[in-house]
Amino acid sequence: MKLIIQIPCWNEADQLPATLADLPRQLDGFERVEWLIIDDGSTDATVAVARAHGVEHVVRLTNNRGLAAAFQAGLDACLKLGADVIVNTDADNQYRGQDVARLVAPILAGRADMVVGDREIESLEHFSALKKALQRLGSWVVRQASSTSVPDTTSGFRAYNREAALQMLVVSKFTYTLETIIQAGKLLVALDHVPVRTNPTTRESRLFPSMWSYVRRNAISIFRIYAQYEPLRVFWSLAALIGLGALGVWIRFAVAYAEGSGRGHVQSLILGAVLFIAAVVLWALGVIGDLLAAQRVMIQKTFERVRRIELELDVEPSHYARTGGGELPAGRSPAKGPPAEGPPAERPPAEATAAQRPGQHPEERPEARPEQVRV
Repeated sequence: MKLIIQIPCWNEADQLPATLADLPRQLDGFERVEWLIIDDGSTDATVAVARAHGVEHVVRLTNNRGLAAAFQAGLDACLKLGADVIVNTDADNQYRGQDVARLVAPILAGRADMVVGDREIESLEHFSALKKALQRLGSWVVRQASSTSVPDTTSGFRAYNREAALQMLVVSKFTYTLETIIQAGKLLVALDHVPVRTNPTTRESRLFPSMWSYVRRNAISIFRIYAQYEPLRVFWSLAALIGLGALGVWIRFAVAYAEGSGRGHVQSLILGAVLFIAAVVLWALGVIGDLLAAQRVMIQKTFERVRRIELELDVEPSHYARTGGGELPAGRSPAKGPPAEGPPAERPPAEATAAQRPGQHPEERPEARPEQVRV
């Protein structure tokens, strides 16, 4: 089995050496352990530092596309490079590299397809009380949306087996952490979590400018992702809420009308009508969203099949930067490794190939047809 540890990077030349030094090179249960970095449009020496420290694989994105896009590119590359298990970690050395063994243990035991590292946030001293409270609230919301039990939903330290990675499709532009958990809860992916340790903080996170920006973006991401998978529940709940508001306003008008003061409450009648129309529109959006959700499921299954076909056809990873900038050795592919020793198999002649086509009579072969003379 092969394990590939992927690290999304954006200008991480200073942090990367410590991160790589902490990662394992050998692990029980795996014949090979390899490293891959995703260079998300870095302008420093991230790639040179990675190669100097023994990173086997580099995926280079032309410009900075964000953490979610970098994660998806890395996942695709790891699959095409033949990974049986993929571990994702951060480049700022936040997580203990020794805990990779903990992370992959449920996968090796066959108990899980995807494992999320639980930082046990309550024990982190560098997290303020407010940040811990927001993390608990956000994780609770994601658990409700995904029907899972992951306590630390924003942890980027996680592992996927090959089947889980094939099904992951990240469309968010901000972060992959929440979407992949909600997605796993909706798909046939067995999800688990294990406690992991963290290293002392070396710098502040660059993913968001402030805590409130982080909360706002995550709240939007959760709503957007959940609405993609449960549009009927989202839009019909909103429609019911606004419909009750319209009903309440109409009851107020009816009471006033019964008391003989209906002319002074015509605005309530108008407001109720507006709210009722809004409720009907939201109800219709729920129906449309449900149809689009069905299309999304079919697109996702198609995407998974395309991935499997690409793996069978030995398609090279996108934006894959070969070590040293040279070409791969002749006959070698990233996914299948070096070629078998010995002379290449001879290709059968065209005549033999045509003759062996099932269901085709020899007289129907192109070379057996008489020439047609135009008169």
